[in-house]
Parts: sequence; structure tokens; C-alpha cells
Amino acid sequence: MEPAKTPTIHHLLEDFTSHDGQRTLVEKTVVGPFTANKYTNDIWTARQRQASSIHEISYRACFKPQLPRFFIQSLSCPGDSVYDPFSGRGTTVIEAGICGRRIIANDINPLSTLLALPRFFPPTLEDVSERLAMIPRDGERADIDLSMFYHPDTEREIVALREYLHQRKAQGREDAPDRWIAMVATNRLTGHSNGFFSVYTLPPNQAVSPESQNRINRKRHQEPAYRDTHTLILRKTKSLLSSLTPLEKSNLSEAGKTAQFLCRDARSTPGIPDASVQLTVTSPPFLDIVQYRSDNWLRCWFNGLDGNAIGTSITMSRTVEHWETVMRAVFTELFRITRTGGFVAFEVGEVRKKTVRLDEHVVPLGAAAGFSCVGI
Repeated sequence: MEPAKTPTIHHLLEDFTSHDGQRTLVEKTVVGPFTANKYTNDIWTARQRQASSIHEISYRACFKPQLPRFFIQSLSCPGDSVYDPFSGRGTTVIEAGICGRRIIANDINPLSTLLALPRFFPPTLEDVSERLAMIPRDGERADIDLSMFYHPDTEREIVALREYLHQRKAQGREDAPDRWIAMVATNRLTGHSNGFFSVYTLPPNQAVSPESQNRINRKRHQEPAYRDTHTLILRKTKSLLSSLTPLEKSNLSEAGKTAQFLCRDARSTPGIPDASVQLTVTSPPFLDIVQYRSDNWLRCWFNGLDGNAIGTSITMSRTVEHWETVMRAVFTELFRITRTGGFVAFEVGEVRKKTVRLDEHVVPLGAAAGFSCVGI
């Protein structure tokens, strides 16, 4: 989507050749009263470019970094503002920061900022090790029953870490290493390997209920084994930093100094000036496919957040009609903040067992807001 017609993106997509030499297939497609170009190719697969290790934070329904990078490099210049109204784990803004762009991130879920902000100021492995050495391990048991997830000693370490982080924040002493450790620990709470704090459970982008975990334990005949939380935090830190170059780290730091991290409904972002954004790359909620409230209850507990209140504020559309109503208002807001010659890349897919193609609903919504459809 773009506010004004330009041939640049057409040429870019038509001339694109995939990693294996496949030229882009260009077809005309009709969406309601609109005719648009449809471009088909492996345009942003993992084979096009290896993504930075700094992205390797699990979150539900996140896209691969290659997708925003394609648009960032093609449709913006260093110093331009890049925005994501549904920021999630921060893939778009992290990639934009790596590329030397200014960034604006928004998500109604405050977990988004907790997962994204620390990666703009990554500490060294030595910094993290020294800070962990200051944090006690001998906490009490949790104020909720977590015995189905953790060995008692692991649980005490988690509680001690949680209390340390909450105290540092309450005292106004929280710094970059603290935020990094909180981010990594949040991502290590549960998962399906011994690289996580928990016994075997679902993939780390969602947390099952205690009742469901008890069923998993019975089915697998398993009990939580001790996990050294400090060692696992260091291991994940090393992995996240493994491919980060000095230039990328410098670019992230510079982007972080001017970054905006908003926690608002994407339909109303008064903190973003009119006509100030060159490029938006985003993936909105796909109807009610992902249950953000139930998936993140344990992450919310660890970070002292009200998961029920957050879940209530997240738009979960059960019908296409309601989804359209919400996204119509989002596009209106995007048109306000997008400057002339700017673009919106709106990533959607098929839902309801492929009976609903959301791209066919997006084109009229964007057009109603004032955009023209460059292509699908």
C-alpha cells in the first residue's frame, strides 16, 4: 500500500529473482472493485539472507526477519522512520535498527516492549555473567503452584530472580543488563528442550495451563528436573549475540536512543506525528487464531503484569466483519502518519482452513483509508 503512485516497487518485484534463480510470476488479480498485481516468488525466505541471531526470541505468530528486511532495504533509506503497530517480539523494529533506520514500535501488550527494548542495547556476555553473580538463587516457592513445570530448586531460583528484578525496577535502579536478563529469562520460562527452565512442555512461544501440564507429565511419565537458570540465561545470551557484528550493535544502539515504544491500541497513536513514517511493516492478529492471554500467562506472572487485563485489551476478532472494522480504523491511522511516498506492507494470510483469504479484505480497507494497492 502507498499514499501516492510510484513505479519503483513494481520494477523491484518484477525484476526479483529468488535464491534458486526463479523469476517472479506477475499476474493480475481482481479484489472486489480493484485490480492489482499479484507477485509470486520466494521473496523473503530464509535462503535469501541469513538473519541475525539477535532475533531468536520466541513469540506466537511472529514472521521471519527476512520479510521486513526486504521492504526496509527496498522502500526506505538510513535515517527514515520504520513503524510496526503490532510489534510483537519486535522483528520489524529490530531489523530496521540493524539497517540504520529510526524506529517506532507499538503493541497493546506490554510484553512486547520487554522483549524488544533490551535488544537495542545488548550487553556483553561478561556483563551478564557479572550481574548474574550478584543475584541470589535461594528464593521461596512461588505464590502460585508451579510444581508441574519446575523442580523445587529451579522454582526458587526463578522466584529469587523475579524478586530481584522487581525490586530493581521499583527502586529506579533497573539498567540494561537487568532488562536483558529479564528478557532472556522470560523467554526461557517454558519450552520443549533442556535449554528451558521447565520440564518438557509445548514450544516456548506459548505456556499451557497447569492442568494441561499435569496431563503432559502423566502422559510422558516425567517429573521436572533441576535446571540451572543462571547457566541457561548465559547460554541463551551467547546464542543471541553469536552473529551480531560491531556495526549491527552500533546501529541498534543508535536506533534505541531515539526509539519510541508505545503500548496503545493501534487505532489511536497520537504520539506519532502526521506524515512522519516512511514505512510500516506489520502482521496484525489473524482473527482469534492466537490466544495471546492464555499463551502468555506465565510470562505475565514473572514480569508482574496483569495477564487478564492485558488479554481483555487485545483485539480478538471472532468474525471477519469485526476484524474489518478494527483494521479499517488501523488503516485510517496509518494513512495519517505515513508521509507522501511512504509505504505500508501488511502481512496477512489464509484462515478458517483456508476458506478466508485476508488479503482480499485488506485491499478495500487500505483503499478506503486513502492508500493505493501496489500489489499482493
